[in-house]
Amino acid sequence: MANITLSEEELCEIYETGIQLAKECGHMIKECFYRDKKVTTKASYADLVTETDQNVEKFFTKEIKKHYPGHSVIGEETTADGKKIEFTNNPTWIIDPIDGTTNFVHRIPYTCISIGLTVNKEPVIGIVYNPITDVFFKARKGHGAFCNDKKIAVTGLEEIESAMFIMEFGSNREPDKMAVKFRNLFNLNKASHGLRAYGSAALNMCNVAQGEEDGYAEHGIHCWDIAAGAVIVEEAGGVVIDPSGDKFDLMSRKVLVASSMPLALKMSALLEDPGFERD
Repeated sequence: MANITLSEEELCEIYETGIQLAKECGHMIKECFYRDKKVTTKASYADLVTETDQNVEKFFTKEIKKHYPGHSVIGEETTADGKKIEFTNNPTWIIDPIDGTTNFVHRIPYTCISIGLTVNKEPVIGIVYNPITDVFFKARKGHGAFCNDKKIAVTGLEEIESAMFIMEFGSNREPDKMAVKFRNLFNLNKASHGLRAYGSAALNMCNVAQGEEDGYAEHGIHCWDIAAGAVIVEEAGGVVIDPSGDKFDLMSRKVLVASSMPLALKMSALLEDPGFERD
C-alpha cells in the first residue's frame, strides 16, 4: 500500500476529534467506576474484561467511522473476539478502551483510555486519559507532550544507579514466561533505586514522559497498550525502543521507554525476552 499523506491542518483536526472522543469515553468509564461490574476473562483468569470496556470501544469505533469512514480501527476488545489485526499504512486508530482493567474492576483509580493514531504504520498522535483522577495526557508528533495542557518532559537521567523504574507482572500465567519476568524484575531492582508496578502500560509510559519515573519495560503487552504512550514519551524527549536494544516495533508485544538513550541501553542489557508471539 502506498504511503498516506495528511496535511498539518488535517492532522490538527483529527487530533482535536480524538481529544473530544477521549473525554466522552472517559465520562462513560467514570460513570461505571464505582458500580458493580460484570466481569469475564480472556486469555487467562487474570486477563479481565468488563461490559464497560466493550461499550466504550463500540462507541469510539462508531464515532470514528462517522467522522472518518476511510480510517481503520484496531481495538483490544474487537480483537479479543477473534478479529485478525490488519495493520497497514492507512490512518489507523489503536484503542485500549480501559487500560488497567484489573485496576478498574478493583476500583483502583489508576486506569485510563488509551488512543493512538498511526499513519504509514508510525505513531503520530497519542491520547491517554484517566477520568477518575481527571489527568489528561496528549501529544502530536512534532508538537510536544502535555499533561492537563502543561508541557511535560522526561528527567533526562542517564545513571541507572539513581533511576526509578516501572515494571509489570502482566496477566500471562505461564510458568516459564513468569520466571523470565521475575529475573528481569530482580536485575532492574538490583541495579537501581527501585521498581514500581501500577497496572497500566499507557499511564506507566506517561509517568516516564512527565518525569515521575525514569524508565519502564514490559514484555507481553499489545499494540493498543503502547501506541499512544510511544508518541507521548518521544514528544516529551524520551526514548522508545525494543527491550533488546533494537528499533521499536509496535506489533512486537514489548517495549522499553527511558529518559535517555544511555539509560535505555543500560536497562536493555539487564533484560531477557520471554518470547511472546507478535500481534
